Amino acid sequence: MLKHNGISRRDFLKAAGLGTAGLTLANYLPALAQSDLQATINYWHHFTSETEFQGMERVMELFAEKYPGITVIQENIPNADFMAKFTSGVLAGERADTTMISVARLPDMVAMNGLVPLTDRINNWELKEYFPDNRWDGITVDGEIYGVPAFTFVDWAYYRKDWFDEAGLEAPQTFDEFLEAAIAMTDPEQGRYGFGMRAGDGGQSFVIAVIEAFGSPIVDENGEPAIDRDIAIEAVRWYSELYTVHKVVPESAPSDSYRQIMEAFRTGQTAMVWHHTGSLAEVSADLEPGVEFMSAIRPHGPAQPSARLSYLYNGAMKEDNLDAAWAWISFWGELDPTIAFLEETGYFPASAQVAEDPRITDNEMYAAAVETLSFGSLEPNFVGYSGWTTGVVLPEFQKILVGQTTVEEAVDAMIAGLEDAVS
Repeated sequence: MLKHNGISRRDFLKAAGLGTAGLTLANYLPALAQSDLQATINYWHHFTSETEFQGMERVMELFAEKYPGITVIQENIPNADFMAKFTSGVLAGERADTTMISVARLPDMVAMNGLVPLTDRINNWELKEYFPDNRWDGITVDGEIYGVPAFTFVDWAYYRKDWFDEAGLEAPQTFDEFLEAAIAMTDPEQGRYGFGMRAGDGGQSFVIAVIEAFGSPIVDENGEPAIDRDIAIEAVRWYSELYTVHKVVPESAPSDSYRQIMEAFRTGQTAMVWHHTGSLAEVSADLEPGVEFMSAIRPHGPAQPSARLSYLYNGAMKEDNLDAAWAWISFWGELDPTIAFLEETGYFPASAQVAEDPRITDNEMYAAAVETLSFGSLEPNFVGYSGWTTGVVLPEFQKILVGQTTVEEAVDAMIAGLEDAVS
């Protein structure tokens, strides 16, 4: 049973409309039997924010209540270093029992035999029915399922509603409207910029999303390179010129990662920022939802939406203590930990039944996310994708911003790098 101190415990609970009613819905999802397992397992993850750690703490507390004989030792690994740690662990035989898995990294993890297939356990899991088939697409390779969805990253945008109201502007729905709003909101003399661009660590996903939103795929249905050079040049030029020409983003953009863009938005330096539902609790701690800021659907590109749905999974790296590992992995799919993590972080549930809970659908802050669930696209998924985006796409884009290369040269380097990655 989920225990908490009530609505006043977190300002976010009020902002997100998550009161105490219904949080102990023991019959909402079938409960797994209590376990008498005795084991110590470790868990590799790349949580970084305070709210993520708070959510992690609550999930671990709930897990300890249900599985008192299992001790989970969590290890935080910076996102930029995660694959290096994972690879070295596999090669050196120093694997974790359980690990976080992103869709973009799955092919590389499987290719190095770094994960244990969980297909039989998942197919016989009593909660599997609550997860639509597309939840499993990103974690399946050659018919084997390697993890359980823990939560969903639903791409959206934040904007300063008070500033937009003062200027008589609505949240931008297209890239053209987005640029107009960014220009209108920019006032360098006041230290205010229209958009917080993430061009440091993690910024590669935004570049890819913009290219796709302009109409170019990354690979075709056979996994072969499919970038349309002309479209990619148009897309990368539009996105980079937010910095180089229109100057609607902070000068620090080439090195700004998650922490920098979110702090800039929360402290009144930027009017808009692109992220996902996972940061709602953090933003709500400094700005009043629905008054000072609002969530919105990510602006639509010239050819298609720019928003993604990214499912983050948990899986196993070795056979040792696999029963205990499965208990931890599957626990993230249950109601109580899902709601607890949502309360602390805003991370959307992966379970369709939980996502349809009125505490989500009746809350205006989640309206953009609920609508995005109907059209958001999945991130490309092929062996070499993670290395290509971090080792080629992001550095080339950064070089454009600092004047070390042209848009055309950068796109050509991205195309060449993609061909090398999939060859």
